[in-house]
Amino acid sequence: MSAASPPDAPPVKAKTRRFFHKIWFWVLLGLGAGVTGGVIWLEQERQAIIETLPDPQAIFSYARPDTLTILADDGSVLQKIGPATRDYHKLTAIPPRLQQAFLAAEDRRYYQHTGVDYQSIVRAIKANVQAGEVVEGGSTITQQLARVVFLDQDPSVNRKIREALLAQKISQTLTKEEVLERYLNLVYLGSGAYGVADAAWIYYSKTLDQLTLSEMATLAGMPPAPSVYSPLINPEFARQRRNKVLTWMLRENFITAAEAAEAEAEAITVNPSAPRYFDSLSPYFTTFVKKELPQYLSPERIAQGGLVLETTLNLDWQSTAEAQLRNLVLNEGYYQNFDQAAFVVVEPQTGSIKVMVGGADFESSQFNRATQAQRQPGSTFKVFVYTAAIATGILPSKTYVDAPLSIDGYKPKNYGGNFRGTVSLVDALVSSINIVSLKALLDVGFEPVISTAHKMGLRSEMQDTYSLALGAWEMNLLEMTSAYGTLANQGLHVPAHGIRRIRTEGGELLYDVAQEPTEQAVDADTANIMTWMLQQVVDRGTGGNAKLYDRPVAGKTGTSESARDLWFIGYIPQLVAGVWLGNDDNRSTWGASATAALLWGNIMDSITQDLEPQEFPPVPPLEGREGTLEAQPVKPKKLEQGSASAQESGYDDSAYDSYDSYDSSGSSGSSGSSAESYNDDYDYREPSGSASSGYSDGGGDASEPSDGQTSSGSADYESEAPVYDAGADQGSSGNAPTETFDDPGFSAPADPPPPPPPPPPAAIDAPSSE
Repeated sequence: MSAASPPDAPPVKAKTRRFFHKIWFWVLLGLGAGVTGGVIWLEQERQAIIETLPDPQAIFSYARPDTLTILADDGSVLQKIGPATRDYHKLTAIPPRLQQAFLAAEDRRYYQHTGVDYQSIVRAIKANVQAGEVVEGGSTITQQLARVVFLDQDPSVNRKIREALLAQKISQTLTKEEVLERYLNLVYLGSGAYGVADAAWIYYSKTLDQLTLSEMATLAGMPPAPSVYSPLINPEFARQRRNKVLTWMLRENFITAAEAAEAEAEAITVNPSAPRYFDSLSPYFTTFVKKELPQYLSPERIAQGGLVLETTLNLDWQSTAEAQLRNLVLNEGYYQNFDQAAFVVVEPQTGSIKVMVGGADFESSQFNRATQAQRQPGSTFKVFVYTAAIATGILPSKTYVDAPLSIDGYKPKNYGGNFRGTVSLVDALVSSINIVSLKALLDVGFEPVISTAHKMGLRSEMQDTYSLALGAWEMNLLEMTSAYGTLANQGLHVPAHGIRRIRTEGGELLYDVAQEPTEQAVDADTANIMTWMLQQVVDRGTGGNAKLYDRPVAGKTGTSESARDLWFIGYIPQLVAGVWLGNDDNRSTWGASATAALLWGNIMDSITQDLEPQEFPPVPPLEGREGTLEAQPVKPKKLEQGSASAQESGYDDSAYDSYDSYDSSGSSGSSGSSAESYNDDYDYREPSGSASSGYSDGGGDASEPSDGQTSSGSADYESEAPVYDAGADQGSSGNAPTETFDDPGFSAPADPPPPPPPPPPAAIDAPSSE
């Protein structure tokens, strides 16, 4: 009997196979979970990055850092500064063939991809591996635009990821035409050229529609390495790169073989020019407004760039003023010994600077004599003394005695050494009589005059010196002109400014001058009375050369000692303008303020041709008028006044033999039989009779208003110590000379009066920049 056989055992190989199947199952499951988790994580990271990406719409408002665009009042470009796209063109204004050149060179599948071209990336990798160097890039035009506007040149993987995602976001938001337009206007093409229009001008001095096919291909080949492929720097490399671009254009059927051959045969030539708008059309003014900018924006905001300054400058008026000023300096300046000049025009109702010429030639000297030059204003400063006097209640008809005068040792003189005796305030202004201006200062006081001048717009230093009345303290032309504008604006001071608005390229308003406060510096009646008095200066006084045939003019001449500074500042109802003539090294001229008035009249006649003539406000009633400013009369230690019939013979004490004297001890007496009698108010003399004869002493119009009132203020010299240190006007203040003269003629006097001892301080040094 046979034995039973054991049951069959599973084969060893089958067991092993099942074991490994299980292992692979778990391995693949783990890998699948890992990949899935990784994909989920990557997607989360992608979404997180996308959420931090900027809004593609910002592309439209982008301006390169440090850019600044300055516009005239009509919107025309005065200057563009920094790495700016100086000429922006719509895509329709960019020649199609130029667009095709950039597409062939930088992104031939531009209209097929969605911001990132993966085929181009693979093709670029293959080409670079085969060449053993980087010969082709894979970045699309959209990626390049994203890098320019939002990113940087950092080669990190993180930046490249952000660039790709941002390019896709841009493609989803903007049209292809919008992206291409911005790219062609922003791409850097070397030599300071940003955008194709800049490059066309900088390399070829051409507009876009004047470029040849060869030139277009040359520009299109530059983005990868602008310096390497620059026709200015490396003509041979530029030629090789141009020919590659032409080959690519031919491959894309943008051009024919014949066109490509003809363009390749063209030599690489350039005709370079400076970037358009890089040079300012009005450099003195644009330099000025750039210095103004920190008053309105923080340094941080300025550093961000992309700013547009809407200024107040009238470019047509500016051009007219520059030409006429330059012509006067070249002609009259030669004969009258001055080689510099400045001219400004301000709109008094708004404070807008409409014209600013800071010198005869900006290229030879960038020093702005309208804003940086501190010069003695001479008799143009008398306006502030007279304005303060009128504000205290003194009338234009008030009379003063014009006669030799010594105050605490200070001995002012009139031009030519002549005296007119009793003269009204208005006629003293018309004839620019120094003695009367000084007496008016004594009547009103230092503080009221200085305070009034500051409120009207003067910013320069002034101190309590007698020479203040004659314009010894230095001012600049712009502040003087702006202050005169206060009178033209009926006493309301609006600070002069060159910037009207500041905005971003995208239109965001950052500053508006309309928000700035104004100040009623003097009452309207005082301003209107002063305007009437200053009209007399032009109509029958030293400012006759400033007359305009079709409209009224009010203004004042001014000449500093030895005719170093020649001034005229005047206004019509709509505009106030100022002129200064002289030399930077403070040399004396051989001219007179009448020359400044002549330039004023010529320029204003030209720029007001299309400006409707207007009349000044009427003179207010004077009967019973009360002052709005309290006088603080000055009380000298010693005052001496001579006969009005005396003629100045220098500054020797013998010239005062016929003078009455008065000192603070209370004693007084005549030193000679020819001395006249004066009342206790030494500074003026009442005419015979109970009333004044009016504003004029016989030279005025019979229709001029008159009033018999006189000032009631008088000085009590015994009650208070003097407020003036006589040494201040004798060199201790460090200020400029103490005498000013006005001469209606064009040439220096044959025998000008000698300067007072001791000698004036040293001449002003050559101007230094602010």
